[in-house]
Amino acid sequence: MLVGVPKEIKDSEYRVGLVPSAVRELTTSGHHLLVETNAGLGAGLTDADYRSVGAEIVPDADQIYARSELIVKVKEPLAPERKKLKTGQVLFTYLHLAADPQQTADLMGSGIIAIAYETVTSAQGSLPLLTPMSEVAGRMAPHVGARCLEKGNGGRGVLLGGVPGVPPADVAILGGGVAGSHAALISAGMGATVTVIDRNPDVLRRVATQL
Repeated sequence: MLVGVPKEIKDSEYRVGLVPSAVRELTTSGHHLLVETNAGLGAGLTDADYRSVGAEIVPDADQIYARSELIVKVKEPLAPERKKLKTGQVLFTYLHLAADPQQTADLMGSGIIAIAYETVTSAQGSLPLLTPMSEVAGRMAPHVGARCLEKGNGGRGVLLGGVPGVPPADVAILGGGVAGSHAALISAGMGATVTVIDRNPDVLRRVATQL
C-alpha cells in the first residue's frame, strides 16, 4: 500500500503522523511510504531520519494526496487539504467532527474512507489512540495554570506549591478521568492542595490511591 504522511499545516501544530520507527515497521511489511519534506521537523525529525528507514521524501503535499492510498495525519484536514482528497482514499487522523459540520459535509462528499483516531476502540472498550493525548493534556494543565497565576502574566501572584510561611494554591479538578487524574497527580507533585470532583465514587477512590 502507498502510505502518505503530509506536513501538518494547522497553526501551532508541530506533530507528525508517523515517526521513523513506525515508518520502519510499515516498510518492513512491504508498504511504500511517502513523507512530505520537513513533515517531522517540528518534532525534531529530519528528512534523513525518514530516508534511513526507507521512506520516499516528496517535495509537497500535492504529491502525497495525488499518490497515496492511505493518508496518515495528526489533525483534521483543513479546507485546502480536503480539496486534495480523492474518492477511495483512506484518511486516518483525529477528526472531531461534532464541532465541525463543514468538515463533516466535505468528507462525506469526497468519497473517501475517514477513520477518526478518537473513535478507535479496543476490545476492552478503551480508546487507545485518545488516551495518550488526554494524558499529555492532563499533565500539561497544571503547568499552564501555574504560568497563568504568575503576576507578570496577569495572575494573582500565587505560587502553586507555596513556600514556607505561605500556603500552597488550591487546585480543583472537574472529573477524574484520564486527563483529570493526570492533572491531579502533577498538581499534587507540585505541592498544591488538590480537590478532585467526580460523580463516580469508584473514580474518586482510584484517583485517591494515585495521589
